[in-house]
Amino acid sequence: MRSLTEYGTLMSWSVEEGSLSTRSDPMTAADKQHAHALLERVPDDQMTAAVRFLEFLLLSPVDRALATAPVEDEEIGEEEEAAVARSKAWFKRSEGTPFEQVVAELGFTMEQIRTASEDPAA
Repeated sequence: MRSLTEYGTLMSWSVEEGSLSTRSDPMTAADKQHAHALLERVPDDQMTAAVRFLEFLLLSPVDRALATAPVEDEEIGEEEEAAVARSKAWFKRSEGTPFEQVVAELGFTMEQIRTASEDPAA
């Protein structure tokens, strides 16, 4: 049974069962000692990978999703290039649209926007 910790939750990897399970009890001193002992056994030529893995575990969920997202490799077509060019030209000759105007055009009031930003659950 091998163990990793993330945000105080012990994650156990069972080699025999090939499964990952978690338990929410706090990490003990023995767990930390075990992690240190495992780190000491990592060969020098694999230490960089081990450190990067540990850093990956400490990423926030959003940063982890960004780090593992597939690379955007779709080519930009002529239509998209033309749209980007039109957008850049518009911004060169325009000051943009005031936020208050956009809010009104969408049928909201600034008070509704302020209230929603103060309490997103409301």
